[in-house]
Amino acid sequence: MKSRLGYIKFVLLIGLVAFLFGFAEKRHDNRKMSGTEVHFTDSENLYITVDSVNNLLIQNEEANANLGEETLDLNKVEALLNSNEMIENAEVYLDLDGKLSAIVSQRKPIGRAVGNTSFYLDKNGKVMPLSENFSARVPLMSGFDEVNILEAYPLVSYIKNDSFLSKHITTINRLNNGRYELNMRKLDFVVYFGAIKNVELKFNNFKAFYKKALKDEKLDTYKRVNLQFGNQVVCTKK
Repeated sequence: MKSRLGYIKFVLLIGLVAFLFGFAEKRHDNRKMSGTEVHFTDSENLYITVDSVNNLLIQNEEANANLGEETLDLNKVEALLNSNEMIENAEVYLDLDGKLSAIVSQRKPIGRAVGNTSFYLDKNGKVMPLSENFSARVPLMSGFDEVNILEAYPLVSYIKNDSFLSKHITTINRLNNGRYELNMRKLDFVVYFGAIKNVELKFNNFKAFYKKALKDEKLDTYKRVNLQFGNQVVCTKK
């Protein structure tokens, strides 16, 4: 008798657990999204705004707030965000409250081409359109189009990652012969860099020259500083 009673209790317990599980699952499936939330990995210099990302989320039918969570395809929402030209990477998830959240990393420009067309070169060596929301403070690049600017990436990237060079170099000019000149902030002389090779050696020589010329108070006496020979700096006085 006791054994039979215990069996009945066990069956009832299993049934109760199954009922509660099914009820909870149905409630979860019927729950509606409660809104959207956007987080930027870098909150400064917003090339795309929070409102713009939110619009991408709510305009996409996969992320429509009227859909149940079981209908939402997060991969499609991420693909939508990642297709935006200002976004480097986006991760989308649903939190416990049913809110659709996006963590967004923006593309980061390192140079700006100016001329017939204007655009950025980003930190990954790819062409990036200008933003309506923010103008990056990066070296201006003249003589470039969307094809030949890619050859300048090793030079521009080196400048961006060097605290001294990024502070002082304002313009990168591509000459007709494919060689390069640089302009300095608050200084009259032109730095002739030549071809993009031996980049680190040339800039190390230049920084050594700059340090000595600054100490000797001679920076204003030059009109041209030539780095093309690699192992030496050749200067032309005014």
